[in-house]
Amino acid sequence: MRDLPLGSLDPIFRPRTVAVVGVSRSTESLGRAIVHNLVAFGFQGAIYPVNPKASAVHSLKCYPSLAAIPDPIDLAVIVVPQPLVESVLDEGLAVGVRGFVVITAGFAETGEEGRAAEARLREKVRAAGVRMIGPNCMGVINTEEEVRLNATFAPVPPLAGSVGFVSQSGALGVAILNVAADLGIGLTQFASMGNKADVSGNDLLEHWEDDPATRVIALYLESFGNPRRFTEIAKRIGRKKPILVVKSGRTAEGARAASSHTGALAGTDVTVSAFLEQCGVLRAGTIQEMFDLALAFDRCPLPRGNRVAIVSNAGGPAIMATDACVNLGLRMAELGESTRAALAAFLPPTASLANPVDMIASAGVGEYARTLEAVLEDPQVDAALVVNVTPILSDPHDILEAIARVAGSAVKPVLAVMMATEAFYEGLKGDAHLPPVYRFPEPAARALAQLVRYAAWRERPEEPAPRFDFAAERIRAALTTAGEDGYLPPGEAFALLEAAGVPVARYRVAAGREEAVAAARALGFPVVVKAIAPGLVHKTEAKAVVLDLDDEGDVAAACDGLAARMAGAGAPVEGFLVQEMARGGHETIFGLSTDPRWGPVLMFGLGGKYVEVFRDVRFGVPPLGPAEALDVVRGIRGAALLDGVRGEAGADAAALAEVLLRLAQLATDFPEIVELDVNPYLAADRATSRALDVRVRVSSGAVTAG
Repeated sequence: MRDLPLGSLDPIFRPRTVAVVGVSRSTESLGRAIVHNLVAFGFQGAIYPVNPKASAVHSLKCYPSLAAIPDPIDLAVIVVPQPLVESVLDEGLAVGVRGFVVITAGFAETGEEGRAAEARLREKVRAAGVRMIGPNCMGVINTEEEVRLNATFAPVPPLAGSVGFVSQSGALGVAILNVAADLGIGLTQFASMGNKADVSGNDLLEHWEDDPATRVIALYLESFGNPRRFTEIAKRIGRKKPILVVKSGRTAEGARAASSHTGALAGTDVTVSAFLEQCGVLRAGTIQEMFDLALAFDRCPLPRGNRVAIVSNAGGPAIMATDACVNLGLRMAELGESTRAALAAFLPPTASLANPVDMIASAGVGEYARTLEAVLEDPQVDAALVVNVTPILSDPHDILEAIARVAGSAVKPVLAVMMATEAFYEGLKGDAHLPPVYRFPEPAARALAQLVRYAAWRERPEEPAPRFDFAAERIRAALTTAGEDGYLPPGEAFALLEAAGVPVARYRVAAGREEAVAAARALGFPVVVKAIAPGLVHKTEAKAVVLDLDDEGDVAAACDGLAARMAGAGAPVEGFLVQEMARGGHETIFGLSTDPRWGPVLMFGLGGKYVEVFRDVRFGVPPLGPAEALDVVRGIRGAALLDGVRGEAGADAAALAEVLLRLAQLATDFPEIVELDVNPYLAADRATSRALDVRVRVSSGAVTAG
């Protein structure tokens, strides 16, 4: 271990010697619990309890200090009171300890004094080139046979398996280990990060990146220390193995103050989900759901497509499974004639040979095995979901073993739903040869849908973000015109879009009524007139727009009416924006909003004045590749509307994706843009699609003319 490069996590996860500093003889102390777990789990190295007031703890010789231990120490687990932690760390560094796990709480989570103490610990371990997990954590685990490390105070021993797990919360970490053992999910390694003073989730991702024993990585996180770095690492590692995340803190209070549609819709939690989705990370809503996913990813091959066959011995559960799969975007496979003929050869006449296949209640071990083999051989089937309601005459354990034998030799994923008793599930713990087993169809369908989604993401080629030629000087000039509220004047906002290559409806800015009439004449009738006034953001709500004006008299009257209306509202007009009247197409919205931690997030969806009512939008984050941008456009619920309905002309999805890519480059090249809404953007064919309205807000003091 001593010849490992500085900064390695192996002294923490694969130590040959462990010292536990702060051990008490009390059976209720954390230190003694850690020593007990090290012994009980069969740690393959040497254990050194440290307590200056005891000669032995847990039948192990006790040492008064780290310096008194005669052998080199790879890992020191510190459980002393908070005021003593720093001196213990200093002593450990002095005697060459290469890794620390600080269980003790009372640091950054308690206030300024604690933050300062934690900062000192971090500075010292980093200056020495060693690593530290914690403080305020519950420890680490490595189930490898040659290590057998359980340096935690968790009461339930972990099962060995292939899931690497990180928990930011110590208390929840205990519950996670309990649930994992209860569900029969085995771990390779586990870490409770606590305050993440040194080792972070990013470090652990990289630690497990090329670990062959860790096939699935799961994380419970409360915060992202370096979000951009996380997504960069996750995108790379996700190409090798799945990453599952439960992220707490999903409230949207921060979006209430946003003035743009994008800001209102893209709360912090939505931003997190967009980032995770784009880099292939699978987000679970609950710990239970994460374990449901971990079970599937651990025990199933990835599917080649989204066509699923359902096999059951009861009609009701089969219908439930069908509904769950279809609602999650999976397709019910069309079984071929040869498959149906094969099934008819051994299933009773009353069985349903269509998908879902209902073998009826008399189905036993043989019927399950032969039916599953037949549907998996069908080239139109990508995955199978097998449902069993415990029959009177068959043992569900035998049926599950039959399913396992078939699934074990298949190249397609098989998930089992066993609607059986609690006693049945008690007997499954630790049986890693079984396919993933669920109590009800819905969680199984969710897990299968995530398998499909992840497989599709992995198959998609990595693409660099394209670069477009922008009129950069014109963009910079527009950005310098922001008012005190940070918003660009309407004409400058449209000019910015044009300079970025985004098509806009033809427009003219007019200082008064006469100029507006002349502008309308130049554009050609019919036209739209919009008021320009200080603080005017949502024009439709303020009734500051007049549509479909057919002649000069209409334009003049509209200008007079707008001026009177705005003056009555306390916002006298400063001019008018005159635009061509656009018809046809579909109203969509493009948006950009900047999250203070994650950076810019992009939005696309169905637009118009009801955008925040229907909330049919998708998000993406720069940099975006062409396929990623098209996924955002195609991912809205109303995507079929853009294809054209009942004779309507469809919209050019590739052109819409290009607009999103141009806005992504705009956000990257000009970070002073904090909000941008293009709403509505009239989506039609490439030649006639254009922005009808836009507003842009920049950060104060961030814009320069150079």
